[in-house]
Amino acid sequence: MLYWIAQHLGFPGLLNLIRYQSFRTGAAVATALLIGLIIGPKFIGWLRVRQGKGQPIRADGPQTHLAKRGTPTMGGLMILTSVSLAMLLWMDLRNPFVWACAFVTLGFGAIGFLDDYDKVRKASTAGVPGRVRLLLEFLIAGVAAWIIMQENGSGLFLPFTNRYYIDLGYFYPLFAAFVIVSFGNAVNLTDGLDGLATMPVIIASVAFMVIVYLAGNVKFADYLGIPHVPRAGELAIFCGAVVGAGLAFLWYNAPPAAVFMGDTGSLALGGALGTMAVVAHHEIVLGIIGGLFVVEALSVIIQVFVYKRTGKRVFRMAPIHHHFEQLGWSEPTVVIRFWIISLVLALAGLSTLKLR
Repeated sequence: MLYWIAQHLGFPGLLNLIRYQSFRTGAAVATALLIGLIIGPKFIGWLRVRQGKGQPIRADGPQTHLAKRGTPTMGGLMILTSVSLAMLLWMDLRNPFVWACAFVTLGFGAIGFLDDYDKVRKASTAGVPGRVRLLLEFLIAGVAAWIIMQENGSGLFLPFTNRYYIDLGYFYPLFAAFVIVSFGNAVNLTDGLDGLATMPVIIASVAFMVIVYLAGNVKFADYLGIPHVPRAGELAIFCGAVVGAGLAFLWYNAPPAAVFMGDTGSLALGGALGTMAVVAHHEIVLGIIGGLFVVEALSVIIQVFVYKRTGKRVFRMAPIHHHFEQLGWSEPTVVIRFWIISLVLALAGLSTLKLR
């Protein structure tokens, strides 16, 4: 909105700063952070009153988690509010990538909200049936993938190569939707400890802030040998909004959490990261930067697959962060060590920009 106003005024005086994506990215971080910190206390109080007993806790989960009963969920609404307002203020709303990202983020957030609401209402951990959730997620992701494909083609670019790609043609929307849905659910599975998913999402968002900015700049993209995606740089501002909103949420989500993100936030943020990777043609690199989320999801898949066929468990409990809790690691130890792993993986993913 501010970009549109400044543009129609000819970017006079200080408004000339709004022309620069770097300035608007920093402004989006500050805006989302400030909004999140301001609305946090009243929002959490409202959730506590409305939800009563808060998020249901798994009876078969770690016994230390039973003390978290009564903590309100759906804190992802705080994140979505902060991100949405920062987007409206600082982004160029004529950019189709902005709308694709917003569509996935808010759409996945709505699905997560329905799931959280169903769990709270029924006082059960079941929520919306998995097949229904996946169908809705693929519909939303498919629409976004089609929009993105119209703008930047259907190529799957390979890391460590100089813009070498495989043209997936009409299969690309299906592949892109799979990436978006998979990552949304991977972040959702990771959100099991206080602050565990929030900081890795922030770290991954900072990494993709760099990637989309470079991909959107023809000179940088040509120098690095990465695919140039015109107008992708605008999503750096979206990344900034996610970083600011995530930091504000972490203020209240730090152990012991005053509020849980819930599926409302984890599905939305995971879908947003997947969408940005698709826009920048860095889907494979997403698997490196977001490797922590990939491992969390794989631990569940492996556990279920092996248990159904052999009756034995590979991990003491899945997702894998619960496995380490069962080994005797305290919750803060698991969280901080996983943050360190996430940071190392993000740096490894960024290194692929030059190793070609």
